[in-house]
Amino acid sequence: MLQKLNTPRPELPVPVSVLGVRVDRITQQQVLDYIIERIVTQQQSTLLCQQIITVNPEFVMAAQRNSDFLTCINQAALVVPDGIGIVWAARYLGRPTPERVTGVDTVVALARRCAEAGYRLYLLGAAPGVAEIAASRLQELAPGLQIAGTYAGSPAASEEETILERISNARADILLVAYGAPAQDLWIKRNLSRLPVAIAIGVGGTFDFLAGRQQRAPHWMQRAGLEWLYRLYREPWRWRRMLSLPLFVIQVVLKGRKSL
Repeated sequence: MLQKLNTPRPELPVPVSVLGVRVDRITQQQVLDYIIERIVTQQQSTLLCQQIITVNPEFVMAAQRNSDFLTCINQAALVVPDGIGIVWAARYLGRPTPERVTGVDTVVALARRCAEAGYRLYLLGAAPGVAEIAASRLQELAPGLQIAGTYAGSPAASEEETILERISNARADILLVAYGAPAQDLWIKRNLSRLPVAIAIGVGGTFDFLAGRQQRAPHWMQRAGLEWLYRLYREPWRWRRMLSLPLFVIQVVLKGRKSL
């Protein structure tokens, strides 16, 4: 059964529904502008934290089996088109996205905007020690960036109070959560009303890439939309997860237009 999609922000085109999953047709610049605007607004009044989700084909396929994850995505403030498969699907469905907005590139660009404006980032998740290395790398890429704090923790409910207290004490403006999907996104959704930040974003493996634990594909492969192939080459044990990609294509072709 299709979930009702959130109404897009007035300045954005109508979102595309990819197998019932909302995807906003938005540029990276618009994402960054929204985040900064939201921080400014929250500083002037008391508002709940807003969630941003970066969606790829694996997210869409996982949402077919997990109704809580589907609801979480469709109720987010912004759903960003990460993954070349999402860009292709949107084009096929007649509602193309302006560009692909990758999580890693957006985090780096966001760090630079935050450094300019004096906003503070909190990095939560990944393996112990990784967030600290990622934070240092972001400060190299964005001189002057203020890191409010880092903590590995876990998405377990038993740790929520401790994590929320850490974030509150850190006086952060933006929270980046790297627990992997759907755990990171469901964790944010579950705690939205208690998170003392303006924006929370699930960033998956971004900390690993920034810390050098994972390598991104060469730029020509990124431009060609072949990052998935490079990752499979580097991590052949992911082949089972990669099976979701052909299934995604088949389902979009066979029934994608019915979900618009």
